[in-house]
Amino acid sequence: MRTCVRMSSHGSIYGQFRRALDAGQVNKSLALATELPRVELDDALDLVILLAAAGDRRFDSAARRWLQRFAAETRAPLQQVVMAGAALAELGRSPSSEVARDTLEHLLGSPR
Repeated sequence: MRTCVRMSSHGSIYGQFRRALDAGQVNKSLALATELPRVELDDALDLVILLAAAGDRRFDSAARRWLQRFAAETRAPLQQVVMAGAALAELGRSPSSEVARDTLEHLLGSPR
């Protein structure tokens, strides 16, 4: 099934979204995410990580929504959901925690 993504003079909305994420542009990333038909779970994790790194007040609610999606979409066992929650909590306390990031990426199955 194809997903229609609007194009602009700057490329696809998704391409702009990824560039904004990679550049650490919180507000632009969030604005572009709203224009996408769907934000995949791995991209949503990147947004959560960006919010943590920026010390953004929206981190907590974004982390909770991501954890809910992770549990529902991956049908992960409870132990993995708890591990993901603990990693998100650690990320909130210590945004540069490589262990937390690695744990989340491993649980999601998308090492970066």
